[in-house]
Amino acid sequence: MKTKYAPLMAALTAAALFTGTACSSSGSSSEQTTDPNEKVSLTYWTWAPNMDKVAAAWNAKNPNIQVTVNKQDGGDPAVTKLLTAIKAGSGAPDVMQAEYQKIPTLVSADALADISADAGSLKDKFPAGAWNGVTLGSDAVYGVPQDSGPLMFFYRADVFEKNGLSAPKTWDEYAAAAEKIHKANPKQYLGTFSATDAGLFTGLAQQAGASWWGVQGDAWSVAIDEPKTQKVAAYWGGLVEKGVIDNKPMYTPEWNAALNDGTQVGWVSAVWAPGVLEGSAKDTKGKWKAAAMPQWDAAAPATGAWGGSATSVTTQSKHKKQAAQFVSWLNSDPEAVKLLATEASVYPASNDAASVLTSPPAFFADQADYYTIAAEASKQMSPFTYGPNVNVAYSAFNDAFGKAAESKKASAFTESLTTMQKTTVDDLKNAGFNVAG
Repeated sequence: MKTKYAPLMAALTAAALFTGTACSSSGSSSEQTTDPNEKVSLTYWTWAPNMDKVAAAWNAKNPNIQVTVNKQDGGDPAVTKLLTAIKAGSGAPDVMQAEYQKIPTLVSADALADISADAGSLKDKFPAGAWNGVTLGSDAVYGVPQDSGPLMFFYRADVFEKNGLSAPKTWDEYAAAAEKIHKANPKQYLGTFSATDAGLFTGLAQQAGASWWGVQGDAWSVAIDEPKTQKVAAYWGGLVEKGVIDNKPMYTPEWNAALNDGTQVGWVSAVWAPGVLEGSAKDTKGKWKAAAMPQWDAAAPATGAWGGSATSVTTQSKHKKQAAQFVSWLNSDPEAVKLLATEASVYPASNDAASVLTSPPAFFADQADYYTIAAEASKQMSPFTYGPNVNVAYSAFNDAFGKAAESKKASAFTESLTTMQKTTVDDLKNAGFNVAG
């Protein structure tokens, strides 16, 4: 019987065969025969803080399955280290924290096992958008969602009140607020378009209903230069051209100072923003509010994500079934979810996140409904499929949109998508993937 899993694997296997990577070990963990009384030791690579304390709770209750946490650098260094071990045939951990955007790359390298037999029943415990991140739209399960970064809107409540504004419910209202605030005080901006943060732009495209990669038969499809993303690019390009938002990158000393001195009075960001604001805008504590994202269609609310990761079982693990049991517990058991939030300081992807996060972040101490807003945003995340060359697409974004932001021309923003599309497609073809269209 042909399932959605078959065409996905056909597309991924094309690259695996091209690169000489064997595809013999990524089968479901149900294929293993295990002795329930066997004592096993699992290694877990993660960059989340205090994860050893979370694993200790598991170890105390599971004497036959002991987990040792090995702290790693996050992002690309962790992926590179795992891929090196996979290629060498040894040295990979049993369990790996993996960013959603990196999962297709790891799957195409035969680094992640399909644990659908042991974790597939967890689907209803997570928002659909997060679950899609570990399935790639297939019947396979390449991990269990651990944390997520639903987009939210953060704004200086005192500035909004002074200008007679309320939190924008639509992107039209955001544009109007941006214009009014900047007209009242030319030094103030409601936001900035940051051409160095492809992840945020991806989340904005996701909110609009875009999904940049997909699988058609035995091929990958790429849909970056398409109407939904074009709408997002044209919108932000229009605001930059009009001069009502800034065009400088985020996460620079200049941007940090602007948050702190009140010249940047809004930020489209994610649930983890309070930690950044506490470090960058400490003098403004108590003046910010969090709100749901402005919408393209207020009657059909949606949001995207910026960041987030899953916990996956690697194909080199000799104890895939036990590893799958651990990652299932880690991300769905109420005790574990609470530990993720309180010890590891992440926003759990689980639907139960709001029930364990009963106090708002310190920087938003006066906003008791902070995590209620976050939970609703998490449920509204639109599905989005990443492809195996996210790094190439993001690099193309940095180059093309960097020039567009500097030019301050809306037309350059939409033209940048054409560049991204071509660069991404060409790279897939050069890497040996089948590409639709």
